[in-house]
Amino acid sequence: MTRIDDTPPAWDERTQLTTFLDYARDTARAKCDGVSAENARKALLPGSPLMTMSGLINHLRWVEYYWFQVVFLGEEDRGPWTDEDPDREMRIAVDFPLAQLLDEYAAQSARYRELVAGHGLDERAQRAVRDGLHVDLRWILLHLTEETARHNGHLDILREMLDGATGD
Repeated sequence: MTRIDDTPPAWDERTQLTTFLDYARDTARAKCDGVSAENARKALLPGSPLMTMSGLINHLRWVEYYWFQVVFLGEEDRGPWTDEDPDREMRIAVDFPLAQLLDEYAAQSARYRELVAGHGLDERAQRAVRDGLHVDLRWILLHLTEETARHNGHLDILREMLDGATGD
């Protein structure tokens, strides 16, 4: 996979925000290049039994779904989580091939790129997140960039533990 550059093609705020989110997404996918199906399902951290490469990719996919479709657009939450199993998206990820999870994440990212292009950065989410606060699209983009970048660090650690691969 070829990862995009983090230098935006233009310097307006929207282009900078979307370029950094795309860069973080591409980095997550790049961390999975060449990982075997078996290794993608391995939980290597004793204190984090759900933290697998597959689990992290599935989590990133479902986090974007939640913020864009449920919070921003106000759609019904059809995510895999439940009150009894709030981390279910990470648990069920090991039941799917990593290649499928990566393809679904890439396809969904493309749809969300279009969604973002069709809305203003100041547009408020349909659903409140806490204390009645309706965040704007700008905040959601920043939050997703932070979330994805944080989990890229986890992917880095897992990848190095799995096969010694390191990189950007």
